Amino acid sequence: MQIKVGFELTYAAAQPTPMVIMLNIHPSRQADIIGKETVVAEPDVPIRFYHDSFGNVCGRLVVPAGGVTLEGRALVRDTGLPDEVMPAAKQIPIEQLPNELMLYLMPSRYCETDKLTDIAWSLFGKTKPGWKRVAAITAFVHEHVTFGYEHAHHMKSAHDVYEQKTGVCRDFAHLALTFCRCMGIPARYCTGYMGDIGIPPDPAPMDFSGWFQVWLSGKWFTFDARHNIPRRGRILMATGRDAADVALSTSFGRMELKKFVVVSDEVAKAA
Repeated sequence: MQIKVGFELTYAAAQPTPMVIMLNIHPSRQADIIGKETVVAEPDVPIRFYHDSFGNVCGRLVVPAGGVTLEGRALVRDTGLPDEVMPAAKQIPIEQLPNELMLYLMPSRYCETDKLTDIAWSLFGKTKPGWKRVAAITAFVHEHVTFGYEHAHHMKSAHDVYEQKTGVCRDFAHLALTFCRCMGIPARYCTGYMGDIGIPPDPAPMDFSGWFQVWLSGKWFTFDARHNIPRRGRILMATGRDAADVALSTSFGRMELKKFVVVSDEVAKAA
């Protein structure tokens, strides 16, 4: 299938303000882009692109006084298959993990393993290591947390989510991946496009989505604690330890988001 993705974000700024954006499709999906992905600014200020330490594509710009509108679009080829399910996937002993995966076991800004380790082991200590353990964690978070945009807060941590039992997609992901780390399973945060493909359309405005990946049997597998079912048409944009590493935009000065539109639609086949 082909999926049309894009966004339009408008920010107001009282004075020239440096900004870093992370709005491009992830390099791992670059080969699936049909034609060319575009990310541009209006007014036409230059954007300098680079790769961060996680391999994500970032852009640097200086937003002029008055503000800027950022627009992006791409047509992406996708298998149309749901997230991979492999119940036989095994948990790798920590002492056998590659060095570069160790940071995905460590605490991070939103994922306090030190606060949740005892809770994690009390909840999941008797589960079978590997896929079944991650599936149990995902199912628990899915049932434990109630979704609602009114519950969103940029300072909410995994421990907060566990106690408050409310949140948005990033909060589901933070709690689940923190539990995984507590149980010795490398886990990282993911953000990207995920449209209503293969499911009934959601009347709520489209948004970027947050999910997580775990390292089992020598590869990354996708899990989604908010939905807790394999989904079709995910288009990865960025990965990191948690949402702090994959912020859509970071401004070095005061700015205000005025418009936020996201598109992720399957392209209908010609008759």
